[in-house]
Amino acid sequence: MASQIPDAKTQDTDFMFTKLQVKDLDAAVAFYTSVVGLVEMNRVEAEITGRKVSEVVFMPTYPGGPMFILAQFHDTQAPAANELIMGFATKDIAAFIARAEQAGGRVLEPAQEVPGMGGMQVAFVADPEGHILQLSQMGG
Repeated sequence: MASQIPDAKTQDTDFMFTKLQVKDLDAAVAFYTSVVGLVEMNRVEAEITGRKVSEVVFMPTYPGGPMFILAQFHDTQAPAANELIMGFATKDIAAFIARAEQAGGRVLEPAQEVPGMGGMQVAFVADPEGHILQLSQMGG
């Protein structure tokens, strides 16, 4: 999917990562490794603005791509689950949805074709904490 999307920028800055705040770090790691297939790169214990945080950094899914990081602040019980929508490209949207449901996620909107997009399908699922994932499968 990454090679099908053109790239451009107007400044000297590149998008590097998304850091998702979660309540249960171990459960979130299990979900994103089993459902998305992300590969853990390292774990970090740090402080951000004086708050202790545990992080798991995942490798990019393609050369030069952005990283995905899960972060659990030690002083937060339940971060917001509607702060962003993460987009994932898949070659088999039905299989992704099945993996998500098996791992404790739920379907918010089933796969449907997007009119005028050459057979592209889109679906929305939530991870076990309610974070929204948009799935896209290119037509073909």
